[in-house]
Amino acid sequence: MDYTIRPIRIEDAPYINEMYTMDRVRENLLGLFSERIDQTEEFIKSLGQNQYQMVAETDENGAKKVVGTVSLIVSQTPRTKHTASIGIMVHKDYQGKGIGTALLEKILDLADNWLMLVRVELTAFVENETAVGFYKTHGFQIEGTKKYMAVRNGKYADGYLMARYRNLK
Repeated sequence: MDYTIRPIRIEDAPYINEMYTMDRVRENLLGLFSERIDQTEEFIKSLGQNQYQMVAETDENGAKKVVGTVSLIVSQTPRTKHTASIGIMVHKDYQGKGIGTALLEKILDLADNWLMLVRVELTAFVENETAVGFYKTHGFQIEGTKKYMAVRNGKYADGYLMARYRNLK
């Protein structure tokens, strides 16, 4: 499958909103099915200088379509500027095709080789074994469990705190 990874644009809002609210994606994020496109547009417009958002775009029947996104948010606290958090999502119909891996590798390259970050962290629902395994294959380690992290499908769910560290040697 061919796709391009590039920085997010405001015109990507409908695709981002569609993914954020769809079944098999939303329940693994902190999204709600009631998220409006204007909220997604505002989110894109409000991205700050130290917030990086990339998308995976493919050609579907002659039209460009965004099918995945990854974000990197660098800490602005003076003593933690060497750290960032990430989030990633891939359209349910495009999962398992290497898009998540390509997005994650692109954002980790930015973190490691351009921003010189030492620590990249994330949270993943304990029940989302696919995501936990995916992150582990990319060097993330489970640091702990956040009890009752969020509501997921009508129940309180725990999340793993995971992090990856760049070797400073």
